[in-house]
Amino acid sequence: MLFVEAHGAKIPAIGLGTWELSGNSCARVVEQALRLGYRHIDTAQIYENERDVGEGLRSSHIRRSEVFVTTKVWTTHFAPNDLLRSAKESLVKLRLSEVDLLLLHWPNPHVPLAETLGALAHARELGITRHIGVSNFTVALLGQAVAACPAPIVCNQVEYHPFLDQTKVKAACAAHGVAMVAYSPIAKGQAKKDEVLTKIGAAHGKTAAQVCLRWLVQQNVAAIPRTSRIERLSQNIDVFDFTLNDAEMSRISALASPKGRLVNMATAPEWD
Repeated sequence: MLFVEAHGAKIPAIGLGTWELSGNSCARVVEQALRLGYRHIDTAQIYENERDVGEGLRSSHIRRSEVFVTTKVWTTHFAPNDLLRSAKESLVKLRLSEVDLLLLHWPNPHVPLAETLGALAHARELGITRHIGVSNFTVALLGQAVAACPAPIVCNQVEYHPFLDQTKVKAACAAHGVAMVAYSPIAKGQAKKDEVLTKIGAAHGKTAAQVCLRWLVQQNVAAIPRTSRIERLSQNIDVFDFTLNDAEMSRISALASPKGRLVNMATAPEWD
């Protein structure tokens, strides 16, 4: 397994996203993923599946120290006392003594960012989390966060796949020494319909989805594809035995368009 490293955090390059997974099926997928070799599991308070993720983690019998667990604080818990209380609740649900990475899930302009980041850094001091970071932060917001946070921000988790140009955000992450983690890395299944990705995949004996993931890995970006299907779980982690050449990387990057964003919210920031 490759890792994306930042400020002492070693984030496994391929992880399992768990958005929209719940109950026994979520626990089962997490357990299976870990048994297949995944060592990075991503959840969030708003997914309402932290209990199920914790169940899958325990059922796998993989040592806790070997698994990188991320959860995210929802925007309604950004007031300092609220953030700490909700983060502790996440640990109770996961039945863990700490998470590896605690993120702010989306920007929230209604709570001063410096206050929220102070609480996030405090969560790290208290041992609730080993590392802290942000998600869905723009170039400007990331700059503000790095400047205002009393502890190192190790990652910005954002939507990123071949159909969405994230050059600016990627450059900002690199400039700040912040790791980039890609959610929706297969563009919610759209990758398999794309001719370029399919052709490149055929040349390597790989699927279009595997090409997407490999393209991210080769940019030193971690990816957290979500699937509830066991055969897809196996495929998504099987991306370390081939390399895309420069021409293939360029052809994939050329698929990006301004209309490529798939995940948006009414309260989303003004994207780069």
